[in-house]
Amino acid sequence: MNDILTKYDKITLEEMSSIRLMNRIDTKFVTTMPVLMRLLEMAREAYWVQDIDGERNMRYETTYYDTDSFDMFRVHQSGHTNRQKLRFRTYVSSQLQFMEVKTKNNHGRTKKKRMRVTDMSLVDDSKRQFLAEHLRYDIDTLIPSLHNSFDRVTLVNKAKTERLTIDTHLSFHNLFTGAEREMHPLVIVELKRDGLCYSPVLSMLRELRVFPHAFSKYCIGCALTNGHLQVNRFKRKIIEINKIALRTV
Repeated sequence: MNDILTKYDKITLEEMSSIRLMNRIDTKFVTTMPVLMRLLEMAREAYWVQDIDGERNMRYETTYYDTDSFDMFRVHQSGHTNRQKLRFRTYVSSQLQFMEVKTKNNHGRTKKKRMRVTDMSLVDDSKRQFLAEHLRYDIDTLIPSLHNSFDRVTLVNKAKTERLTIDTHLSFHNLFTGAEREMHPLVIVELKRDGLCYSPVLSMLRELRVFPHAFSKYCIGCALTNGHLQVNRFKRKIIEINKIALRTV
């Protein structure tokens, strides 16, 4: 993959500052590495690749918090469209870390609020104030529940109206049960745009027969690694994911 990425024109973090998309519509796709290679060749003229100090495929680590009764997971499992997630995301190369609250409303829009932090404790006043403003759950019930890691490539269309993130080498570690699960055959592609503006990649994905596929890293990770949770809503998705993982072309 890195050989293909070197052919892309680059965009820097500073140049991307106007494309934050903190209030957006997200569309996810699940595919495999061979299909991704074809997609990257097709998209080269229409997209820039994010480049940070020469690195274009960057390691991310995320720790999710939930209530001690896993209310955030249960809301998603029960099918509610108005839901929240709390996570700490670390950009491994730069060691920058942010606490983020993601809120998805019943119109399909995702809003993200975040603050830069230096650790994942919830005891200091600034974090508690931030959570009191943006999170609907009792701060004192929150516990670390799931950790994941993955490599991410970020593409930006040349009209600067969308970002396309491509996640590979995904793995989960459940902080409640201790269970681990690797999902390395899978590729998670996420299209992030402000409204339904034209997206060059959508026709490419259709040509490759890759169609929208809901995939919550938090919920799928929990469903795969915590046998104490009810996962009925995700059983079919897990079957579909396993079928995709078995594809080699």
